[in-house]
Amino acid sequence: MSLPKMPDPAKLVMSVFMKEKPLFESVFPLLETIGGPVDLVSRWLDFDFTTYYHKEMGHPLFRRILAFKSLVDQADLSKIKQATNAVEQQFVKDQHRRINIDPGYLLPSRFVLATGKDYAHRIYIGDRMYADLTLMYVGKQFVSLDWTYPDYRSKEIIRFLEQVRDKYLLDLKAAQRSLS
Repeated sequence: MSLPKMPDPAKLVMSVFMKEKPLFESVFPLLETIGGPVDLVSRWLDFDFTTYYHKEMGHPLFRRILAFKSLVDQADLSKIKQATNAVEQQFVKDQHRRINIDPGYLLPSRFVLATGKDYAHRIYIGDRMYADLTLMYVGKQFVSLDWTYPDYRSKEIIRFLEQVRDKYLLDLKAAQRSLS
C-alpha cells in the first residue's frame, strides 16, 4: 500500500505573449494579484514558432515569462488558469485576444502547463482545465517530450526555466526550514 503524503508546493510560472509590448505594463500588476510578487522575469523573446495566433492577435508576437516568489499549491492550477483567462478577457478588442497567458508550475522533476484543451497526454484537474506535462527534468536538464510545444523546446526557454528551477529549490528549502 502506498502512503499518501502532501505534495510539495510548486513555483508558479506564467508565459505572456502579445503583439503590443506596452500592454505588458498593464498586465503585469494584474498577474501579481493572482500570483503575488514576481521574482524572475525573462527578457523579451520572439514568439515565432507558430502562426497559429497570427489571425487572432496579429504578428510579430513577443513573450515574457514570469516566475512568482510565493510557492503555490499544485491543486490550485485550474483556479489560476481561470483567473488568467479572466485577465485575457479584460484586454479583448474587437472580439480578438491581445494577450495570451499560459500559467503553469515547476517542480524539481517537471514543468506543467494549464490548458483548457483536452488531449491524450493531458490530465483533467477540474474546472474544465487540464494539466499538460510539458518538460521533465532528467539528469541535470529539462528534456522535451513528444508533445512538447516547439517554443518550450527552445534553448532560451529551457535556460530560463533552469534558472527558475534553481531559485525554486532555494525557496523550497527555505519553506521547509520554516516548517521545522
